[in-house]
Amino acid sequence: MKNPPVMDATTRRWRAALFLFMLATGVSMASWVARTPAVRDALDVTTGSMGLVLFGLSVGSMAGVLASGGLVRRRGGRRVIAAGAGLLVAGLLVIAGGAALEVSAGVFCGLALFGAGMGLAEVAFNIEGAAVERTLGRPVLPVLHGCFSLGTVVGALLGMGLTAVGFPVGWHLAAVAVAVAAAGVWTVRAVPAGTGQEEAGPEGPAECDADADADADADASASASAAGFEGGGGRHPDGIRGQLAVWQDRRLVMIGLIVLAMAFAEGSANDWLPLLMVDGHGTSATAGSLTFMLFAVAMTTGRFTGGPLLVRYGPAAVVRASALVAAAGVALVVFSDDALLAGAAVVLWGLGASLGFPVTISAAGEGVRNASARVAAVSTAGYAAFLVGPPSLGFLADHVGLRNAMVVVLVLLGGAALITRALRTPPSGAGEEPPGAQAPGARQSDLV
Repeated sequence: MKNPPVMDATTRRWRAALFLFMLATGVSMASWVARTPAVRDALDVTTGSMGLVLFGLSVGSMAGVLASGGLVRRRGGRRVIAAGAGLLVAGLLVIAGGAALEVSAGVFCGLALFGAGMGLAEVAFNIEGAAVERTLGRPVLPVLHGCFSLGTVVGALLGMGLTAVGFPVGWHLAAVAVAVAAAGVWTVRAVPAGTGQEEAGPEGPAECDADADADADADASASASAAGFEGGGGRHPDGIRGQLAVWQDRRLVMIGLIVLAMAFAEGSANDWLPLLMVDGHGTSATAGSLTFMLFAVAMTTGRFTGGPLLVRYGPAAVVRASALVAAAGVALVVFSDDALLAGAAVVLWGLGASLGFPVTISAAGEGVRNASARVAAVSTAGYAAFLVGPPSLGFLADHVGLRNAMVVVLVLLGGAALITRALRTPPSGAGEEPPGAQAPGARQSDLV
């Protein structure tokens, strides 16, 4: 294998900015999740009604996700990240106010704003991360998503501690909003302009966000363009038709189905794990937050340490094993009546779910043609499952209980394990790849 390119200062700053803001979004998400039992008690709603409140996150997230790909192609990743960061901060502040005032509609609206910011920013971050990965010729996306998971560990620890001492939810989330705002400002200044932008206007991609870092932005944008994430990599029309065009590739459809299942498994834990332990196994709210922290630690460990396994065994084998391990963890949580065993089993759930999302994003971005559109399409599918699917479990839980509702996750993971062959790197020149797009086997080792 050829040695990867040496990372210059501009690319290092670019990568560090992505890592920082993914860490911050993880902290913000986990801070909310860890305090959901307290918020539900403050709002005095049933599990089904809490699912309706959580649906605000889904509505906002899907609006952001569906808009993000087209916005990145028109405006570039940096502008979309800036808009997403602003909505994230606004959403956290509104959630904080709604929780403090015990107004369900306020929490719903805050979650909608928060979700819109997450949807906008994270699809753009996947496009940026895939561009960095291709520029460097070595894994970036698993660590990028690992930073999100590390943020969830920090957020879960913070939430657990503040829950134990009875710290007000409103003040907690307001403080997190300030931290996210600070991280967002630095990130937007560090990310180059124009990544993922297609059909540049008269000003050109590098001129759409002129600032003191214009020269560095142009260099980094040129690297992204060379990697196939700018207009030179192929053009797609904006709108629904353009977003659907990439799904004509059958391999991408299978990748999308895998990410649907793996993201659903991750999102279900993020939305329901504390309540699952409190209501399904009779633990305290603090123990529920601790269980979520264990899940977040397992996710983080899997993402930071999975690279060597992926290089040695390949993405198809690793994701197949991951789906089965996650399924084993979910089965123990659902069917075991021992709260301690169920709590320990979330480690398997987290380890198994950890690599599904970043590996499928890497696989989608392998082709040099329309790479940003393909990454955006798979990201959209993943975030749809991550954010829209799990709240529906709340309505099912009203009829069968939250533990039994998680059988849906079990079935999806089993299905994903059966189709992971789609993650194998296609031969050079096959499918969408133009002749000479990559050296045979080059991406087999660089995928993750």
